[in-house]
Amino acid sequence: MKKLTLCLVLLAVGFSFITTRPASGGEKLMVYTSMKESLIGKIHDAFIKKNPGFEMDYQSAGAGKLMVKIAAERESGKILADVIWTSEVPDFYQLRSQGMLEKYISPETKGTMNPLPDYDGSFTPARLGTLGIAYNPRFVKEAPETWQDLMKPAFKGAMGIANPGLSGTAYVSVAMLEKAFGWEFFQNLKANGAKMGKGSGQVVDDTASGDLVASLAVDFITNDKISKGATLALVYPPEMLVVPSPVAIFKGTTHLEAAKKFVDFLLSKQGQEIIAEEGTLPVRSDVVVPARFNLPTPEDALKRAIKVDYPQMIAAKEETIKKFTDIMQGK
Repeated sequence: MKKLTLCLVLLAVGFSFITTRPASGGEKLMVYTSMKESLIGKIHDAFIKKNPGFEMDYQSAGAGKLMVKIAAERESGKILADVIWTSEVPDFYQLRSQGMLEKYISPETKGTMNPLPDYDGSFTPARLGTLGIAYNPRFVKEAPETWQDLMKPAFKGAMGIANPGLSGTAYVSVAMLEKAFGWEFFQNLKANGAKMGKGSGQVVDDTASGDLVASLAVDFITNDKISKGATLALVYPPEMLVVPSPVAIFKGTTHLEAAKKFVDFLLSKQGQEIIAEEGTLPVRSDVVVPARFNLPTPEDALKRAIKVDYPQMIAAKEETIKKFTDIMQGK
């Protein structure tokens, strides 16, 4: 019955969206990740080259869909992944509370920056995702410098924020901004005609096309589109939205040594240089972010970051999403 349930759940969520990278030979490691293909593909190749005694396979999908897959596999009696690496911090608190994560403090952590105050080795930040204001220079001639600048006439009726009910990153961002500025911030945005979009990528696409003139935007999504010729610019107000991307090992993995080696590599200088080359912040201060991305340093980002109480944020999720949605829908 459990196997039937697993099959039905996987069919329901449509696992054609998953990108799978075949393994190569030796002890086989399976990583579930929401990282984009160009990033996880480079990490895969470099990890295998550095650790020729191990194989590595990965499945890449949205974090929400991966969590559905994990829940179905757990019900069937066996989680097929050894490692999970996504940007949805609340998911890791949930997995930890369910006793599903193996505690591991890599020797590489001594060279990293960790913004989690309750760190216990259950999951470790491996990247610092940032969100700023993406704008289209064709329509906005003066770059916004503060979050309050989004209430100016230049952004009237054409500022977008992804739906926090559909995007975990959008939810964390909305919760951070509410903590920093209160609900009045969103009420003022709505009064200036701000719109609620769908996914985080969609609002950036709409900004590039001119359907919007600005949006709350994820760094690597925006920088990837800029590198491909999109008419976009990304700026960061003084109060920064910084969302770590944790990596964790599933408890009970039969490939514990390979999983630890993967975490070590991800946190190493070599692994973090690959991350920096993809247009997002590393967690190491000895890794230089390419100037073309116009990103702050990791130290500066964490210094300016809006502080987060993740357990409280998780507890308030339903209420926060409803309040935001009601404001944006004019209720």
